[in-house]
Amino acid sequence: MSLVPAALATATGLGGAGVLAGAVLPVWGRPFAAGVCTVGVGVAGCAAGVAALGGERWAAGFPGLVPLAGAHLAVDALAGLFMAVAGVVVAAVAVYGIGYSAGHGGHGLSSRTAQALLPLFALTLVLVPAAASVTTFLVLWELMALTSLVLVLAEHRKRATVRAAGIWYAVMTHLGLVLLLAGLALFAARAGGETFAALRAGADRVSASVRGLVFVLTAAAFASKAGAVPLHAWLPRAHPEAPSPVSALMSAAMVNLGIYGLVRVGFDLLGGGPAWWWLMVLALGGLSAVYGILQAAMASDLKRLLAYSTAENMGLVLIGVGAAGLFTSYGDEPLAALALAAALLHVVNHAAFKALLFCAAGSVLRATGLRDLDALGGLRARMPATAGLFAFAALGAVALPPGNGFVSEWLLLQSLIHGLEVPGVAPAVVLPVAVALIALSAGIAAAVFVKALGVGFFARPRSEPAARAQESPPWMLAGMGLLAAGCAGLALVPGLLGGGLDRAVGTVGLPGSGAVSGGGLTVRLDEISAQLSPLWVAGALTVALMLAFWLPRLYGHRRRRRDAPLWDCGGGAPSPRMAYTATSFAEPLQRVFDDVLAPEQDVNVTPVRESAYLVERVRFQRRVPDRIEHRLYEPVLRALASAGQAARRLAGGSVHLYLGYGFFGLVVLLLVLAVGW
Repeated sequence: MSLVPAALATATGLGGAGVLAGAVLPVWGRPFAAGVCTVGVGVAGCAAGVAALGGERWAAGFPGLVPLAGAHLAVDALAGLFMAVAGVVVAAVAVYGIGYSAGHGGHGLSSRTAQALLPLFALTLVLVPAAASVTTFLVLWELMALTSLVLVLAEHRKRATVRAAGIWYAVMTHLGLVLLLAGLALFAARAGGETFAALRAGADRVSASVRGLVFVLTAAAFASKAGAVPLHAWLPRAHPEAPSPVSALMSAAMVNLGIYGLVRVGFDLLGGGPAWWWLMVLALGGLSAVYGILQAAMASDLKRLLAYSTAENMGLVLIGVGAAGLFTSYGDEPLAALALAAALLHVVNHAAFKALLFCAAGSVLRATGLRDLDALGGLRARMPATAGLFAFAALGAVALPPGNGFVSEWLLLQSLIHGLEVPGVAPAVVLPVAVALIALSAGIAAAVFVKALGVGFFARPRSEPAARAQESPPWMLAGMGLLAAGCAGLALVPGLLGGGLDRAVGTVGLPGSGAVSGGGLTVRLDEISAQLSPLWVAGALTVALMLAFWLPRLYGHRRRRRDAPLWDCGGGAPSPRMAYTATSFAEPLQRVFDDVLAPEQDVNVTPVRESAYLVERVRFQRRVPDRIEHRLYEPVLRALASAGQAARRLAGGSVHLYLGYGFFGLVVLLLVLAVGW
């Protein structure tokens, strides 16, 4: 029997059982039962994905499941890659969520609604890549959006910011749905069928202008789901306000499906396209990478920082996808395969380290009730395991060895650098800029996570909750340990993904890149004669650090240690207020990019009541708003509000007026139909 249908059936059954357990069981048994079912959904989804990556293919239709169109599912290696990633993340985060939901109100995951919907959300993350028709894809896509929206709003009764985040997320995700519906419906109408097989077969019959319109509409929808700038406005709002396990699932699994949709439609269903398609994707990727990490550098909210880091990493993936499409349009398919393999590998790596980072941030939030880095500090001593896991994940986020992000970014840079040999004006101009943007984002990312780790974990406590923090319970540490093991495996033996990655790239018609090969230990690029062994790099770094630590102690002069009070210049003992904060750490970067960030500051001077010349208190505030949101979205919102106010004047309360509106609309409709006929 084929493993894929059995695993998908198991995942669906466990998802339904989890919904039932979360809705029916009493509060003391609800988190564990729903969590176990969610773990099962993840394991089954991972099993189906791994089977597909191993070469197994499966397709089936269910005519009566969806009215009129029916449901169609199909799993190939590309779908299997995203299913396996989603399954692993779901399973590990569900283990973490069992401990997170116990005590302290669960921070939004202890409610009956949240516990019932979490398994359903996990199931949609696994099933979306398996959709094989427009109707099935849109139904699962919308179900994923609705369940995640309800989970984001889990704490809406406690904070107004949660309601605002939910509204932004609802509007942006449904605008994306409208674009997706328009693009895929147009494609299906011109291709003569709505199944993915019919779309592939009929893509050649669609005119170039219609294909371009379909790509623009669907690419905008998928880029919005991936959090690409400037369609990212929902991401830094929804991810911080959602319960931390939900944040981890959204940032490590859900945003990946935007990349999946772009690759599936752009490469597979449409069969590729002209260079301008992929130059647009490259531009979105470059803007997302730099702008996202700049906003992360300015953020003092730990979860908001991680959300903007997600936008940066999705930008890097979009650069790889855009480069692959550009190389394909210029006829260099081997280099296109390498760029796409690098992008897909970075999807896998980002899912591992970002899920771990959000889980560690959730542990901090659960222990202290705080997300503000300026109010944290001293957590290394109070939460050593969480601090170590956060530091290990941060290595992957800054793409430094032995972090797992290093290998995929190295592959991406190799594809872009060797792409300079591709003849043409566009590659000669765009690719050096892309390399520079990746280097810039990597440098700023290092500063971002030094800030997060140093200020949040290694500094002195700046608040009473931080000073009283306690380590996370075993279930949470177990979930984070699973994610850390995945990061370590991807960092040291990336060749384990070699065959599956080649099959995923080959699904869209590109030749197998052979990018990750060498028995699991070596990254070998046969087309450009380059190779790298991450395990040897990690070993060399370990030996160098050990020598740097022990040699001074073996051969240095032994001196008697004397403890003496620190010289304080007469100002008293240092206090936590004297230490660097996240805001002060980011201030030099803010000065460098002042024109881009355009910070706002306010000085409020309160004089002494008896005299205007004596100052009682000075309050200084500086904030760095999201300039794209401020310049792009706020004018649109003001215009819509004005239009709404104007439209209210049409509603006078008169029945005769409403009948007149109806008659006028009917006449216009009949005239339009008559002209069209």
